[in-house]
Amino acid sequence: MAATRISSTVEPAWIRGTLIGIALIFLTLFLFVPLVAVFVEAFKKGWETYLAAVIEPDALSAIRLTLLIAAIAVPLNLVFGVAAAWTIAKFEFRGKNILLTLIDLPFSVSPVISGLIYVLLFGAQGWFGPWLQAHDIKILFAVPGMVLATIFVTFPFVARELIPLMQAQGSEEEEAALVLGASGWRTFWHVTLPNIKWGLLYGVILCNARAMGEFGAVSVVSGHIRGETNTIPLHVEILYNEYNFAAAFAVASLLAVLALVTLALKSFIEWRLQESGAHQPEGH
Repeated sequence: MAATRISSTVEPAWIRGTLIGIALIFLTLFLFVPLVAVFVEAFKKGWETYLAAVIEPDALSAIRLTLLIAAIAVPLNLVFGVAAAWTIAKFEFRGKNILLTLIDLPFSVSPVISGLIYVLLFGAQGWFGPWLQAHDIKILFAVPGMVLATIFVTFPFVARELIPLMQAQGSEEEEAALVLGASGWRTFWHVTLPNIKWGLLYGVILCNARAMGEFGAVSVVSGHIRGETNTIPLHVEILYNEYNFAAAFAVASLLAVLALVTLALKSFIEWRLQESGAHQPEGH
């Protein structure tokens, strides 16, 4: 009976082969071929042209600005994501569903719309525009506005990875640690954090990738000032619109490299953590 039940749930070999083939064709057409095309076009005119496009002053400025925005947005979203996930998963309170809806808001709002919201708030004719001008505070067409727009479009990633994980784990271990006399911070560092490290790592990686590759919201609030408020995606757009295709693909390849390096670091960290866990004695 068991063998019959198992065999009835196994698809024939030709169905499995067809599904695998369709998946491979899809990945090849929409992932591998575009990725290879970026590097082929980037090096089409030789290494000298590629290097000149990458070390050009405006390109270096775009790289620095992209890294700066990610360095600010990701840690802030990390703190928010952990706090929001802990609050939602561990406590019951009024407005919990509203908080969940607000966390999902950037997923349902176009990035361009979110950028326009910041224009409405901080623009010269916006709600806070006159006050900001009176106090010589610049938000739009400057780094602060770009950071705010990036934080908005990326803040769900960490929280949304941790909420289902922490809900599934429950709060028994934390309650046991508190009963044994551990403080709240000690419980977090030694009980909660080790249990959520994989989800936290994955959420941070997604958040960082989106922060470095964000285009719509940042484009609206940046002002497209070359050498000052252009991130890597915005710089690629400018080069492409100027028909400087070799330079555009050269700079675009940096985003591809950053994505590949991020994936490699994620795999390496997971391997190291698995190795350290495998060598721990039983009972730990």
